[in-house]
Amino acid sequence: MKIEETDFIEAGTGEKVILIHSSVAGAKQWRRLMEALANDFHVIAINLFGYGDTPAWEVDGTQRLTDQARLIEPFLPAGADKISIVGHSFGGSVAMMAAAIFKKRVRRLVLIEPNPFYLLEKSGRSEAYGEAIILRDAIKSNGKSGTWEAAAEVFANYWTGPGSWDAMTDDRKAKFARALVPNFHEWDAVMNEIVSFAEWQRDLPSDTTVVSAKDTVRSIREIVELMEKHVPEWHYRQIDRGGHMAAMTRPEIINPIVQSALT
Repeated sequence: MKIEETDFIEAGTGEKVILIHSSVAGAKQWRRLMEALANDFHVIAINLFGYGDTPAWEVDGTQRLTDQARLIEPFLPAGADKISIVGHSFGGSVAMMAAAIFKKRVRRLVLIEPNPFYLLEKSGRSEAYGEAIILRDAIKSNGKSGTWEAAAEVFANYWTGPGSWDAMTDDRKAKFARALVPNFHEWDAVMNEIVSFAEWQRDLPSDTTVVSAKDTVRSIREIVELMEKHVPEWHYRQIDRGGHMAAMTRPEIINPIVQSALT
């Protein structure tokens, strides 16, 4: 695919802020944040591979974070103007790579519950990494067999709590399962990366803010702990409740934190 085919929605004028969504969600997850930022920024929410009108990932070989990160390239401003990037969950991992690739153009970075799971393995966090392995294997095995609702049940119950799948209507379950399909390849990107903490520290802006929830899942909690240990100069903001999906379910809490981090 050509990067010019990246689908997006936008609002506002001013310095550019690029928003990168989580798995399953798509660019529309950011509508309320876009409304909040539009008075001060030109906000662009992109759709990653397989979301909205951005073509699905059909390249032979393993997807890498660099593949997703380069989707923002058409939106870099002309000249020397800088941008900020905000990413949630998988979008947070993509945002990290985008900020590293285009580091001379990025002023600020906001990571909401980022999920670079490979860092758990590299740091010896085997139990937390094991959670990611179980989830990845459920997506991969069910994806290969086409049993996407079974994959979606595991995915939903992990990220939003036990019983959340059963609480959905049949229509919602069907839509969720269809939206999960791009996640099949996204696992390769977050499990097979090799960038070290030292390299992230070197390449990402010093003005990086990491936002997390105290009641999030163990894998994300330990990733954030490792970030605080290895890159203490970044800014860390934690909310008490809201879990991994707080960016969407608790925007009244998360959005002001993001606004503050961008100004």
